[in-house]
Amino acid sequence: MADYKTLDDLFAAVSLDGLRVLVRADLNVPMQDGKVSDATRIERVAPTLTELAGHGAKVIVLSHFGRPKGAPEEKYSLKPVAEALGAHVGVAVSFAEDCVGDKAANAAEAMKPGTILVLENTRFHAGEENNDPAFAEALAGIGNVYINDAFSCAHRAHASTEGITHFLPSYAGRAMEAELSALDAALGNPKRPVVAIVGGAKVSTKIALLGNLVKKVDALVIGGGMANTFLAAQGNKVGKSLCEPDLFDTARHIMANARAAKCDIVLPVDVVIASELKAGAATETVSANAVPDDKMILDVGADTLAHLAGRFETASTVVWNGPLGAFEIPPFDRGTTEAARLVAMRSKQGELVSVAGGGDTVAALNEAGAADDFTYVSAAGGAFLEWMEGVELPGVAALSRD
Repeated sequence: MADYKTLDDLFAAVSLDGLRVLVRADLNVPMQDGKVSDATRIERVAPTLTELAGHGAKVIVLSHFGRPKGAPEEKYSLKPVAEALGAHVGVAVSFAEDCVGDKAANAAEAMKPGTILVLENTRFHAGEENNDPAFAEALAGIGNVYINDAFSCAHRAHASTEGITHFLPSYAGRAMEAELSALDAALGNPKRPVVAIVGGAKVSTKIALLGNLVKKVDALVIGGGMANTFLAAQGNKVGKSLCEPDLFDTARHIMANARAAKCDIVLPVDVVIASELKAGAATETVSANAVPDDKMILDVGADTLAHLAGRFETASTVVWNGPLGAFEIPPFDRGTTEAARLVAMRSKQGELVSVAGGGDTVAALNEAGAADDFTYVSAAGGAFLEWMEGVELPGVAALSRD
């Protein structure tokens, strides 16, 4: 894991009273009828903001919102998000109608110590996504110190995540620190044995991920539709299940690399099948090598779950990305739900370090009522996946720059 400085280092180095501290947050939150419908990302950054404000800093928040094309669009304004942030932090929050220039500078100048200012959407300027040095320098000119607390944006080399660090002393916020610590415990320097669970529909979207994991974990559980491709690549009939025949050689190559790395590939031994994917469909459980031509695999079976329970019992670390079946539609949620609850139970008992991430994964764990008992659940999507693939994240690497 990169060597980066934290808020503790900042507090030890300088008094924050009256200091302008720029914080890159991820306020790209879901909205419905002009209101924030899921405040998870606000809740994650709030501790950093309130801690800085508590030390007397003038806290200035940078973020993108939505996908504007490098110019202002009213529907992508951060103003309503700033109002929601104020309700969460219990500190005075103001808003500036630009993130650079006179409007930003004047709003920052008017701040009192211990307050928070949210700047307008950084993506209203083309220089943000282009990582334009001049734009990054303009952002940096508003503050004295930079904090990145947006791991979910760390896979992008943008002006507010990477470029700005060339101009200001840079530190990791509390949410960033927690994320990096959890990820290090999961794959960087984990307690072994490590079991990784990778599910989802298609192998084609996770080739790099699987290739990286077989070199780092002791067992790799493959579930969801992607397991069908691995089963079929071994000569099993998978009926009319989702499958990618053009990736059979890729699947065999991954399995060969796993054997060379002494990583066990764990595939379903029995599966839940149906004629169609719909709620309440008639199902049966069959051996993974006995799927009729007119049926499709939609979940793992009881024998597979029993095998996974044994794996979890002996594991010290579990890393999870992707569901084991079509969890959105009952009864095909059972495999994911039961496996998630097993991991959650052992984590709650202190027997297991469990780290999960990815949009479908978080939704599945919440549906199972298991998310709160996992050691760490990442709210990041693309950044979490790229980290699992072994990709260096520009926003993280920038924090270790001298």
